Amino acid sequence: MKLGFVSAILADYSFEAMIDTAARLGFSCVEVACWPQGKAERRYAGVSHIDVENLTEERAQEILRYVEARNITISSLAYYPNPMDGNLEAREATLRHLRKVIDASQLLGVNLVTTFIGRDQHKTVEENLDLLETLWPPILSHAEEKGVRIAIENCPMLFGPDQWPGGQNLFTTPKIWREVFRRLPSKALGINFDPSHFVWQQMDYLLPLKEFKDKIFHVHFKDIKLYPEKLQEVGVMAYPLEYMSPKLPGLGDVDWGAYVSTLNEIGFRGFACIEVEDRDFEDTPERVLDSLILSKRYLEQFVI
Repeated sequence: MKLGFVSAILADYSFEAMIDTAARLGFSCVEVACWPQGKAERRYAGVSHIDVENLTEERAQEILRYVEARNITISSLAYYPNPMDGNLEAREATLRHLRKVIDASQLLGVNLVTTFIGRDQHKTVEENLDLLETLWPPILSHAEEKGVRIAIENCPMLFGPDQWPGGQNLFTTPKIWREVFRRLPSKALGINFDPSHFVWQQMDYLLPLKEFKDKIFHVHFKDIKLYPEKLQEVGVMAYPLEYMSPKLPGLGDVDWGAYVSTLNEIGFRGFACIEVEDRDFEDTPERVLDSLILSKRYLEQFVI
């Protein structure tokens, strides 16, 4: 496995400074955030280390030379919006930019995009499954034409009142994955697997690795802490952030030995990127860097 991180945590860095930091800290790869320029939508979103809207062949070659000189690989181009937004204007803008990210991934020779499948949060699961059959085939056809794979993260995007009800990403459980893959039988569509989201949903995060091993294109290393005493107070129907919080790997409830062991067992040899969303490491730029250093130090007992 190649160990890296999601670049969104270094939001204020230029592309070059971000890559220099990855090299200095000893990482092998980076999942590069590629949101529209200057359009932050939420915490950890809106970061754009590569401007895909204006990416030229010349700039792409500059980027590739820069990362190669520092022995860094771009694992994927990352864009995590809501492609099935109930707001049709927002949906169209998102789909338009997603196509640009796919184009940029092909131009850079990365050939992987990490994203969400989206969800109209005011529609049922069944209605959203019908909607994705309309919205996603053209995206997948475009990706297939470009030779680009798309890895969907299993984050429900259901944390607070602005994402309630339903959440903003349908791709949350093995049952739904099976139905999505049945309806969208494209070899270009796969999974960006994050174990932390199964923890707070109180689901097994090892069994799906085995069942969907051929669909796992990319993985995240993020931990989460579930607080049983808070859950007793508010119940599973509460906003999830009332009873859990994201943590650095090793500071939450994921069994990292079992997780990495299972990845090895299924033969995963791809990109594994640390996703930092731990509020305890946000107060200063130095603490942000500490979060990457500590995460890498902890994970290196499992991933060389």
